[in-house]
Amino acid sequence: MFQKILIANRGEIALRIQRACRELGIATVAVHSTADSEAMHVRLADESVCIGPPAAKDSYLNIPAILSAASITGAEAIHPGYGFLSENARFAEMVEAHGMTFIGPSSGHIGMMGDKIAAKEAMASLGVPLVPGSDGAVADLAEARKVASRIGYPVLIKAAAGGGGRGMKVAREAGELEEAFQTARAEARAAFGNDAVYIEKFLDRPRHIELQILADNHGEVVHFGERDCSLQRRHQKLLEEAGSPAISATDRARLGETATTALRKLGYRNAGTLEFLYQDGQFAFIEMNTRLQVEHPVTEMVCGIDLVREQIRLAAGAALGYGQRDITFSGHAIECRITAEDPKTFTPTPGRVTAYHAPGGLGVRIDSALYAGYFVPPYYDSMVAKLIVHAPTREEAINRLRRALEEFVVVGIQTTIPLHQKIVDDPGFQSGDYTIHWLEHFVAGQ
Repeated sequence: MFQKILIANRGEIALRIQRACRELGIATVAVHSTADSEAMHVRLADESVCIGPPAAKDSYLNIPAILSAASITGAEAIHPGYGFLSENARFAEMVEAHGMTFIGPSSGHIGMMGDKIAAKEAMASLGVPLVPGSDGAVADLAEARKVASRIGYPVLIKAAAGGGGRGMKVAREAGELEEAFQTARAEARAAFGNDAVYIEKFLDRPRHIELQILADNHGEVVHFGERDCSLQRRHQKLLEEAGSPAISATDRARLGETATTALRKLGYRNAGTLEFLYQDGQFAFIEMNTRLQVEHPVTEMVCGIDLVREQIRLAAGAALGYGQRDITFSGHAIECRITAEDPKTFTPTPGRVTAYHAPGGLGVRIDSALYAGYFVPPYYDSMVAKLIVHAPTREEAINRLRRALEEFVVVGIQTTIPLHQKIVDDPGFQSGDYTIHWLEHFVAGQ
């Protein structure tokens, strides 16, 4: 096992990784920008190193500074968390080249899955079902028209190197294709430095279902069930559930067998999440995240497995030590992503937290780096807390979530807690009968 790990991240996920390390008896090194010198993850680490000014490109994306911090502190491994450099194949490669362990998949698999076209081609070759669409990147508008005509409108144009909803445009009919195609390419070029796009059939009422997997270096791959991430605004998740209200045990087993078989053939290692659209009883692969997910706690709550601890064990060369039949699912879990934003306009609201009270009680978990007196900086993602609840049934989980949201107090900044309270009280959410388009309509109606 490692003696010391550097955590190349900030905020709640850095704190989450620290806790796993502490329970494993591993010392931690926090890196931070000048804006985060008073952050909780810095205060609680065994060592900390300032790696640059506030801008992420000069600090949390500064690979030479992070590698230097790891070297001077004697860290044996680096955990990237999520976001920032977590899916940067070059970073993973450089960590290994400097004699340290990257806690995650191989750089080759990160690179493969980071290219959405390559990922789809790989999964198709392994028997994983896909959304109907183009065979790879679409070269020009003429080819785009041919593909759209073949699969039928509406269609979705997506950036090959995309993520977070950037470089994605819908054309509902032939007359909208040219503008959507050109806009998607321009957004992809600006956001990712790569204007390659591909086309998929736009499904009108799908759910967004993802499957959590772990794989060791010895050929064993297991899954930990599905998460329903359909409640999204502008392709950004706001609330997640495990398991999905729409997925049966039979569906779960079928999806799990397909995914684990594919990743076993691929030789994948460590943690990963396969994302699917689900409609009319059919799953269709859309992408794979080669890292820990923001919403991993709901899986931990229903499975009783510490996924970060497992990531660290596997990176150190340990075998999983259990098989698929050893993994059981208990109850229902829901996570709300609490952001420092106006709950109506979604305008970021950085500032000083003057008072903070986290909810508690049976089945309530808070993953957050907030504290009274902390200044939420304007430079990074606006998520400041994750509220996770677990209960024997979905109905009980919703009631517990409602109670926990009522107890949650953050003074000094605006947060999206009021929005989550409205979602939880809505009959559409309570019924579990929603799709990826439900939240956009709900927010518009507010």
